[in-house]
Amino acid sequence: MPARTSSPIPSALEQLGSPTDSLTSSDVADLRRFLILVTDPRDARGLRYPAVALLCAAVSAVLAGARSLIAISEWITGAPQYALGVLGFAADPLTGLRPVPHAATVRRLLQHVDGDALDAAIGAFLQARTPPPAEPEAEKGPVRRVIAVDGKVVRGSRTKTATAIQLLTAMDHHGVVLAKRQVASKSNEIPAFAPLLGGLDLQNAVVTADALHTQHDHGAYLIGRGAHYVAVVKKNHPGLYAQVRKLPWRDIPLGHRTRDHAHHRDEIRRLKVAAFSHLDYPGARQAIKVVRWRRDLSTGKPTIERVYLITSLSVFDATCTELATWIRGHWGIENLLHHVRDRTFREDDSKVRTGTLPRAMASLRNLAISVFRQDGQTNIAAALRHTGRDYLRPLRTLRLT
Repeated sequence: MPARTSSPIPSALEQLGSPTDSLTSSDVADLRRFLILVTDPRDARGLRYPAVALLCAAVSAVLAGARSLIAISEWITGAPQYALGVLGFAADPLTGLRPVPHAATVRRLLQHVDGDALDAAIGAFLQARTPPPAEPEAEKGPVRRVIAVDGKVVRGSRTKTATAIQLLTAMDHHGVVLAKRQVASKSNEIPAFAPLLGGLDLQNAVVTADALHTQHDHGAYLIGRGAHYVAVVKKNHPGLYAQVRKLPWRDIPLGHRTRDHAHHRDEIRRLKVAAFSHLDYPGARQAIKVVRWRRDLSTGKPTIERVYLITSLSVFDATCTELATWIRGHWGIENLLHHVRDRTFREDDSKVRTGTLPRAMASLRNLAISVFRQDGQTNIAAALRHTGRDYLRPLRTLRLT
């Protein structure tokens, strides 16, 4: 069963029903329908600007290239009156003009907003914005969504224990963030795994993760949710690792091979798959061995890496080519998401360090990156520059107008 959460988002989204059942395409894509479910943490006395308008403005500013709270405030300050109206800022009855919120107003909201609720709203918006997969032919079986789970430390942040904030993210292999959760202080990613995936539809999905999440409880959880897994096995699980490594790999035929020439190196990948019914892991049906041979073109030095994995997919559920694609695609979460946040948004250099602000800013960056990926953009920096040249472009992207 999905883990309980204090956030009101899941139950509220259930009241809306499946987005594609009762809403038009424009309604589904309207970010306001989801952000309205995020509780305003501010004192109701003296409120001048609605939380939904402030959040929509912050998201729009990040879509236009804002990297910091100051940049977000500058974008809002420079916004024309028509853009402020679309965002939801009311006009002054005396002057007829829409006042602009101070930078401290935006900071206070993001500093106290429920991170779980904000992430749930963003995840639901992105899932509703994703078109359903085409129905497969009967003989091809179900269309599987592949989800990568990986963590990232926001190095510029600080918590009460003087350690940096760690975020665990679930992203599909196309680069769209589906869920995010902050890892508790003095803990690690393992307890956050099930709560992270609790709000996602995992039926027939394939979840990929690194060796840290090759836990018996995780395997049982995914099988219980109707999902499959491709899990890395390393020496932190010595019994399982020895069992997989000692299989007669020399006698098993090659299942898949690729050769690439990029990043100043040659690389050959070989994959073998062994059906095995007695692996000491819940639902495990096959063992996988991947051998990566690389040669650095500048030094000529070769390296060989052997990786062992297990999967709950049988030989009838996935081909060797699909398994190889999913294994390699898992690391797309580093290139498609974490690398972009670090290099394009300069996340690790951010001066936003304390409270919930680092998490909130990471959520806004995830939303911007995911929206661009859904729209077919591959160069996020170019997409930010293009969107930032017109105040209406981020509003149209979020279907606010």
